[in-house]
Amino acid sequence: MSLLATKSSFLATFKSLGALFLFILFGLFLDSFYMVKITKDAQFYATISMLIGFTIVFLKVNKRVKEQMVTAVILGIIGEYFFSILLGMYTYRLENVPHYVPPGHALVYTAVLYFSKAKSIVLHRIKLERFFTIFIIIYATLFLIFKNDVFGFVMTVATLLILRNKPRERLFYLTMYISVAYLEIVGTNFLCWKWPATAWGIFDFLPSFNPPSGISFFYFLLDIGCLWLYKQRHKIAWSRMKNIRKIRLQTNISVN
Repeated sequence: MSLLATKSSFLATFKSLGALFLFILFGLFLDSFYMVKITKDAQFYATISMLIGFTIVFLKVNKRVKEQMVTAVILGIIGEYFFSILLGMYTYRLENVPHYVPPGHALVYTAVLYFSKAKSIVLHRIKLERFFTIFIIIYATLFLIFKNDVFGFVMTVATLLILRNKPRERLFYLTMYISVAYLEIVGTNFLCWKWPATAWGIFDFLPSFNPPSGISFFYFLLDIGCLWLYKQRHKIAWSRMKNIRKIRLQTNISVN
């Protein structure tokens, strides 16, 4: 049985987000300060781990998701060099862009996509959206109060305001927020990368924590980019799918 058709919400969560979180912990540990004490090739080992994980997932997903994964890697490379190297928004341990990072973006995207589309998860969509929203508000507020994370709080508020008008994508982006928060906490605590004390290290009126709570706001650019490029390459199929959605909506309204 495929992950999307899994009837157990627990199993669907474990096979998507659970597997992702465990892989993030293992992969980033290979590039952590623990490993640096043992070897100079920590990033190399993390990259090998990522390539293995990426290949396994890539071979299992359908053609559409394969294309989106490749797109995510390409956009991830562009985004990493732009935000990290050019703008200095954050800095990796060796002041480079580790080779494992762009494929990592694709894995996060894919795991969150499959979780949010699984039938057993969609059945509880409204409850999950409310729970995730409350969790995110508490999370960002605690960072604001105890870590003076104004930058992260502002991005969190912006994210939640945008999602008010995006009911179809809301669960996906709320899940992405939580997944990225976990990723950032693990990565910064392992000293794989670090964030400056203010936004971009420039705007003093936006104090930031390491990591800022709402940094997933910038991951949305990756997600939007993947979807936009897919639409441009498959305009006819996308138009057909939109028409099917309209018909289903009109049918449901007529029945009710």
